[in-house]
Amino acid sequence: MTHAPTGSANVLTRPGAGLTTRISDSLRDVDQAITSLRDFHAWFTAYRDTEQSMVRHIPFTELKGWRFEESNGNLVHDSGRFFSVRGLRVRDAPGSVPSWEQPVISQPEVGVLGILVKEFDGIPHCLMQAKMEPGNHNGVQLSPTVQATRSNYTRVHGGRPVHYLDYFRNAARHSVLADVLQSEQGSWFYRKRNRNMVVKTTEDVELLDGFYWLSAGQLHALLAVDDLVNMDARTVMSCLPLTDPALPDFRPPEGDPRSLYPDGTDTVRSALTRSLVPGHGSLHSPGSLRNWFTGARADFEGEAILVGLGSLRGWHRSEERISHESGLFFDVMAVDVKTGSREIDGWTQPMIRARGQGVTAFLVQRIEGVLHALVRAKHEPGFMDAVELAPTVQCTPENYAVLPAEAAPPFLDEVLSAPAEAIRFDTVLSEEGGRFFHTRSRYLIVEIPPERELREPDDFRWMAVHQLSELVQHGNYLNIQARSLLACLHSLLCQTRGE
Repeated sequence: MTHAPTGSANVLTRPGAGLTTRISDSLRDVDQAITSLRDFHAWFTAYRDTEQSMVRHIPFTELKGWRFEESNGNLVHDSGRFFSVRGLRVRDAPGSVPSWEQPVISQPEVGVLGILVKEFDGIPHCLMQAKMEPGNHNGVQLSPTVQATRSNYTRVHGGRPVHYLDYFRNAARHSVLADVLQSEQGSWFYRKRNRNMVVKTTEDVELLDGFYWLSAGQLHALLAVDDLVNMDARTVMSCLPLTDPALPDFRPPEGDPRSLYPDGTDTVRSALTRSLVPGHGSLHSPGSLRNWFTGARADFEGEAILVGLGSLRGWHRSEERISHESGLFFDVMAVDVKTGSREIDGWTQPMIRARGQGVTAFLVQRIEGVLHALVRAKHEPGFMDAVELAPTVQCTPENYAVLPAEAAPPFLDEVLSAPAEAIRFDTVLSEEGGRFFHTRSRYLIVEIPPERELREPDDFRWMAVHQLSELVQHGNYLNIQARSLLACLHSLLCQTRGE
């Protein structure tokens, strides 16, 4: 099944509008696209229904090409490539639990996560892929144009080549909108990074089976659908240029949904629009934020070192999983995969499965009419630089059942008890389906009233959205959960003419 762009979007173009402005316009008017979201959902449902994959939980003894090393108990691949599961020992971490041990995924190679952008009728569209991952609880999700580890795209497995890879491996002939090394989950990966890329082309692009062109606005609107846009797509979406210096001088026609005040009042959308423009200001200056964040990194004195998986205390290996003695946190397990839609038709591999559903949330507030998000300088043991900027709340609540009450994250109760009228975004989204099995988090954006005074704890700061957008163009600042939520924040701009 293929979809070719046809028809005209009849876009209203601002005089002299640049690409960033056109991307912003797409979010403000989701109906401006070469096809409708209804057409996309029909295509995606048909593709998912024909995707014939089977994923089966298996005992470790049925893993093919994988083994536990006798000397240290590490779970490794015979090729020495792909990834391994090792032990991690953490000491002197901040918080009420300064020391612990856990399994961790070690995957030193850098993969490519890339979205190809092309304009149709003056509207930026993103080429997205309907992709099966063994950890997706619903099988197929929407992924970037390219989502591949180095082992995959160098075809260590002997499989088929990765479609569209050349646009990103040889990007010089195109326009590179974003290209940055970003971290993965610091709680489950050890110093893992992927190359996040957005590349714009003017060439004709052959549309292959399983791929679909979506406008930037449509893609962001789909974030509101549970378990549809995968984690790898979300992190690349956060890198799309949306900070728009043209906005303060733009006055659209009356009734146009791109107005700063689309409904005639000051709303969260208008506050977000102003927050995308550096000229509208922020509570903290860039220099002040750099000083605070660099200090948090410089003051960190803990350590996280790799050790043998077999030496971990409190973790036990059975025939089918490696689990913590408390029954909490996560398991290491194994799966057998059969599929006809990937580079190879079948394989086995280890995976991590969380024991509970996560909660990932931004508290936001309009400060002087500009939307700010409350971010946290958070330590995770797998980070290269120990500390990155995280959401206000990022945790699995069930994990705190065996910990002291003071170990619970600040603002967790406020997020979970927020009234419906304060919730601006609320969707359950999946974590990376290539390594994590049926692991999901509830992503929330909760607004607190402008008149409320909220004291910033030492490791928290209010940041305007344009400040987050600036930092995401540099590696190892925003963690992957914060990048997902930044994309979700951007989606609050989305509006159709039917609204």
